[in-house]
Amino acid sequence: MEKVNQNSSVSEFILLGLSSRPEDQKPLFILFLTIYMVTITGNLLIILIIGSDPQLQTPMYFFLRFLSFIDICFTTTIIPRMLANFLSEKTISYAGCLTQMYFLYALGNTDSFLLAIMAFDRYVAICDPFHYVTTMSHRRCVLLVSFSCLFTHLHSLLHILLLNHLTFCDSNVIHHFLCDLSSLMKLSCSSTFVNEIVIMTEGPVVLVTPFLFITFSYIRILITVLKIPSASGKYKAFSTCGSHLTVVTLFYGSIFYVYLQPLSTYSIRDYIATIVYTVLSSMLNPFIYGLRNKDLKQGLRKLMGKRKSQAAPS
Repeated sequence: MEKVNQNSSVSEFILLGLSSRPEDQKPLFILFLTIYMVTITGNLLIILIIGSDPQLQTPMYFFLRFLSFIDICFTTTIIPRMLANFLSEKTISYAGCLTQMYFLYALGNTDSFLLAIMAFDRYVAICDPFHYVTTMSHRRCVLLVSFSCLFTHLHSLLHILLLNHLTFCDSNVIHHFLCDLSSLMKLSCSSTFVNEIVIMTEGPVVLVTPFLFITFSYIRILITVLKIPSASGKYKAFSTCGSHLTVVTLFYGSIFYVYLQPLSTYSIRDYIATIVYTVLSSMLNPFIYGLRNKDLKQGLRKLMGKRKSQAAPS
């Protein structure tokens, strides 16, 4: 990925960012620095809470812990570059742009696959509880996460290799705050036919398949829960899915808005939707899971208790 495209006269790109007005740069820098710090702190807390509490060593929290790690990496791929942009460093090298794009799609799609795996975990827990321990064994959980990472990184690599064959010889100005397939393909002065065919065929499969899997899982969960006679039983079953459904809605709602449309219609509203799934969802995930989860709240109290006891003088 460090190899610069020899067929291109462009060695760097200019990211225009969210605003070109000088008076907007400092407020935006403070806003996104705050978002970044909250995202890192919140997700690190989730990782520490789950790692330090033996009662949270279950498949659901194993996936949540890994999701928090991916969210930290995903946000780090995007926000530090935005912060540099606000401080007037608006250029990014060709190799740097492809690197950012590689991790953007690899980590973003890993998020998507993890949400599908977490939906499957809830499906097994509610619809087939007697086989939950054997179905969601630790070995199988590790295999599911490993497959998700491998598949999404190969998917991202495919698009980067295809993009590297394009020629950029005119404008190098990207009307975006990150390096994105749509934005770069607009700048290419060579044919993007193959790229567009792959995006319209392989892309939706990678994007839509996890969503369909989530939908199928929740349809089965809904059918099972409606058969529970007591209202308290139904509430308890649904309460274990509420946080996950909120995250799925936030993530997929914005990502479908951005990518399931022609490249020519890409507009400022898509940039806002991009911020939602690349930045805001990673920041909100710890709050969505933490505020609705009694086990995580209890784990946080235990973690704070340990820190206080260690800090107390003997």
